[in-house]
Amino acid sequence: MANTGEKVLVIGACGQLGSELTLELRNIYGGDNVIAADISTPKQAELRDSGPFEEVDVLNKQVLKDLASKYNFKHIYQLAAVLSATGEKKPKFAWQLNMEGLFNILDLALEQKVASVYWPSSIAVFGPNTPRRHTPQHTVMDPNTVYGISKQAGERWCEYYFLKHGLDVRSLRYPGLIGYKALPGGGTTDYAVDIYHKALAGETFECFLSEHTYLPMMYMPDAIKATIDLMQAPADAVKVRSSYNLSAMSFSPAEIAKAIQQHIPDFNITYNPDYRQQIADSWPQSIDDSAAQQDWGWKPAYDLNAMTKDMLLNLRKMQLV
Repeated sequence: MANTGEKVLVIGACGQLGSELTLELRNIYGGDNVIAADISTPKQAELRDSGPFEEVDVLNKQVLKDLASKYNFKHIYQLAAVLSATGEKKPKFAWQLNMEGLFNILDLALEQKVASVYWPSSIAVFGPNTPRRHTPQHTVMDPNTVYGISKQAGERWCEYYFLKHGLDVRSLRYPGLIGYKALPGGGTTDYAVDIYHKALAGETFECFLSEHTYLPMMYMPDAIKATIDLMQAPADAVKVRSSYNLSAMSFSPAEIAKAIQQHIPDFNITYNPDYRQQIADSWPQSIDDSAAQQDWGWKPAYDLNAMTKDMLLNLRKMQLV
């Protein structure tokens, strides 16, 4: 996607990923060219003030059509979703939002002749019979959460719309995302965000996963970079039209606690696994993202120690504001 002055729509712009991605897209393409949309008004002043915002329910087709008429956007990032842990509490609603929301955007993109669509997938597409270490790009996928089932189905539909209709849909399978600008949104990997807040508050952190539960993780700046790199790649370089594996690091709660203790020696962690442990146990421990490396040059910048240093630095700055 070149900076041609074309309009970009970001649905789910107030979420953990959407809030940071929207701001970065505005930095690149200009604030007026990137329309932030969500079901509720953004709390972040920076998101409200840096460009247009529209209150949008992705399940409302007419509102989406009206939005297309108003802005004539050429690129859509459809990020609105119910995440893994929340989805297990409201499975049918999660299925409805995750699937109908995607269909509405894919169909709108065809009707409006949109140039490209971005839709995020997740490591939740994998399941208990997937190889858990260095999980391959193409492998067994038997998700056992409604979030994972919806993401797996969504991947198939994205590829279908590309193959049958020529729609330029692109996707990444995100690992757990960690950032300091937004609070967790109901995911199984969200402990790795909350733990930094508790550490800086001087509180003991009670982890809902067991001590040695390894999961793939990524710092938000890397996730934003990967998303934009994929969307800016030439169409013929994008060989995977379901969703690309994406990786940066894997660690356990014990390891992130140890990394924090390098900066906050008095920090304590306890363990009280709940229903999210079963979800985590069905997911990969590490990801093979060689396809993304080869096709469009993916390479992460942050490991656990670099991320921890940056997280604590920025969260401290935010406390001072």
